[in-house]
Amino acid sequence: MKVEIWSDVVCPFCYIGKRKFERALGEFAHRADVQIEWKSFQLTPDFVPTPGENIHASLAKKKGVPEAEGRRMNDYMTQAAKEVGLNYQFDIAIPANTFLAHQLIHFAAHQGRQGDMKERLFAAYYLEGRDLNALDTLLNLAAEIGLNADAARQALEAGTYANEVRRDEYEAQQIGVRGVPFFVFEDKYAVSGAQPSEVFAEVLEKVWEEAHPAKPQPTILADGPACGPEGCD
Repeated sequence: MKVEIWSDVVCPFCYIGKRKFERALGEFAHRADVQIEWKSFQLTPDFVPTPGENIHASLAKKKGVPEAEGRRMNDYMTQAAKEVGLNYQFDIAIPANTFLAHQLIHFAAHQGRQGDMKERLFAAYYLEGRDLNALDTLLNLAAEIGLNADAARQALEAGTYANEVRRDEYEAQQIGVRGVPFFVFEDKYAVSGAQPSEVFAEVLEKVWEEAHPAKPQPTILADGPACGPEGCD
């Protein structure tokens, strides 16, 4: 089963949705047969970081509200994250443009480590206050999961995977993605948002059953004496 997930590493609901989906997947009997592909989506592709600006002020500016309201919204997200075991640290988070980070995720995908890179970037941003604008930070994170930092530097400096990021974003537009996280199962069913784990579990079962229908039971047209596990009639 193929599951494609559009998300951004600076999207608070995306990290929460990842955890909720993982919880459902962990209880899914056929989880070994599920292939996950992370797709790029930038919430603010034209974002230019302002040195020294905190995440509360940055969010407030984007929403056109006072900084206190930006802090209130982040406090709400902090509580939501705790419900899935994540301890968001907004006070040390550094607002970032994620174009390079998405390229790094594609680089990692070609090394078979896409999922690990996605998780490492989420944690770096939301839990550790790492600067995802900085190339050296991204290279260090790549090295931490076992990727070749020199090869990653070459790819990011050359923009090797820039078109793959743009292709993901174009595909999102074509299928009507308006917000993330956005999950697509077998190119057939979509789930939008950080839904409860029970929703993901239901979709996994539905998609699997449609792709692997149970063998129908034959209709008995005549019933007579027969032998079964407990003996013969």
